[in-house]
Amino acid sequence: MSDSKNGFGIIFRRTWVSIVRNPVCWMGFFLLPLFCFLFLTSMMEDGLPTKVPAAIIDKDGTSLSREVSRTLAGMQMVDIEAIPESYTDARQLVQEGKIFGFFLIPENFQSELLSGRKPVITFYTNMTYYVPASLLFKTFKATALYSKAGIAVQVIQQVGYTENVTPLLNPVSVSTRPIGNPWLNYGIYLCNSFIPGVLQVMIFLMTCYTLGMEIKHGQSRRLLQLADGSVLKALTAKLLPQTIIWTVIALFMEAWLFKFNHFPMNGSWLWITLSQLMFVLAAQGFALFIFAILPNLRLSLSVSALIGILSFSIAAFSFPVESMYGAIGIFSWILPVRYNFLIYVDQALNGIDIFYSRYWFVAYIIFMLIPLPFLTRIKRAFADQVYVP
Repeated sequence: MSDSKNGFGIIFRRTWVSIVRNPVCWMGFFLLPLFCFLFLTSMMEDGLPTKVPAAIIDKDGTSLSREVSRTLAGMQMVDIEAIPESYTDARQLVQEGKIFGFFLIPENFQSELLSGRKPVITFYTNMTYYVPASLLFKTFKATALYSKAGIAVQVIQQVGYTENVTPLLNPVSVSTRPIGNPWLNYGIYLCNSFIPGVLQVMIFLMTCYTLGMEIKHGQSRRLLQLADGSVLKALTAKLLPQTIIWTVIALFMEAWLFKFNHFPMNGSWLWITLSQLMFVLAAQGFALFIFAILPNLRLSLSVSALIGILSFSIAAFSFPVESMYGAIGIFSWILPVRYNFLIYVDQALNGIDIFYSRYWFVAYIIFMLIPLPFLTRIKRAFADQVYVP
């Protein structure tokens, strides 16, 4: 049988051989995605960071200030690494990265408090490290509030008030009902958004890399010849092995998150699995669109990396779309990972009917079809076979 008649099979087999022999493909298809999956889930194993290193400066040294220090040291989020004697020493520890913040109790704290004056408790956090510093700030603030409430109780009791003082300190009780994540587990949210984001970045990069390498090594014309001049046939045979690999990786990601790590699954496994499969095809379609617009190895990889990295913020993982500037928020809707996250929230967390997620699946289909009008640009680039470093 001639090469032209069996061109699809030849391209398909040649792609598998190139993947097996190329160390870059091993890194991009297997090692980096799996490392990120394991790293992110292990980092968030406890739900959120705990025991953030901190310090206490007690310039008062009274029984009341020591009680505040013990209260802070007993907090789950804080690990008191040092008790410096001055602000300068504590600041130096922060600058050296040994602690993420410190809690300062001023001089004459107890005497000023009991005499009716208002002493100021100050706490400092290093917001360069946003997540641990934010948790530390929350803990410092809670300690200050608890201390204030405890002191208020003592003062009220000292003036002879014998009734229950709780209604005076907390006149309105607040009942919180976290929906979808009642454990307030950061991992349930972050892992199911960041891990698909990592997968999307790798699909973008490896798709553009393998197509660009065909031009760089002068094999793109041969690719078209084997496909009888059909760029669609050539791309299908070239990308099908990658689709198989990414599908296996996506299914492993699903099993790793929901089976092994026991993240909540309140909806249908069928729709979540279908979402992962369509997500792979949508990401490949978007990467093919990038390569069609910029059929250059260096430029397509650069743009793919830029869009992939920006997805972690623009796709509203860390900042809600509703609060973004309109000109920025609109970009969240042109990223495949955004719809993967919306389907995850609808189906896995909330367990609502698939009817309410129908538009997100339609978006997947649009991403799959978006490169079709631009395939002629890829065909022209393959035929010209001009590599520009």
